[in-house]
Amino acid sequence: MRAVIQRVKSASVTIEGKVRSSIGQGLMVLLGIEEADNMEDIKWLAGKISRLRICEDENMVMNRSVMDVDGQVLVVSQFTLHAATKKGNRPSYIKAARPETAIPLYNDFVKELEQLMQKPVSTGEFGAMMDVALINSGPVTIIIDTKNRE
Repeated sequence: MRAVIQRVKSASVTIEGKVRSSIGQGLMVLLGIEEADNMEDIKWLAGKISRLRICEDENMVMNRSVMDVDGQVLVVSQFTLHAATKKGNRPSYIKAARPETAIPLYNDFVKELEQLMQKPVSTGEFGAMMDVALINSGPVTIIIDTKNRE
């Protein structure tokens, strides 16, 4: 699994002109799932994201997690995070999981994050054409790949 995590003041997902989800202060997570991903990846990544100390404390130091600041999380599936770009100019998405694999893993990831945070997590719609808007706070953007844990 590959995630791009952005600390945001606000974020939203709009589908066909209608807002599907929106959050205030918290994290926007773009999540790419590959065929090799499993429950171990879900648990590790959800734990890492929920505890990642990228929110500011009273001294404006990134020392708090999204849970510590009672922030919200918006998770949007994004298969393009697994684009292979070494050959030619057209990216290949061969490593990205097919929907029959990716959808259950995506749903399990959201459930795991909700359990850890003890609150609902907002989502986009898997496979839909989405307009994603956000105000990046900082800016703070972190990339995590479960295949590069070391």
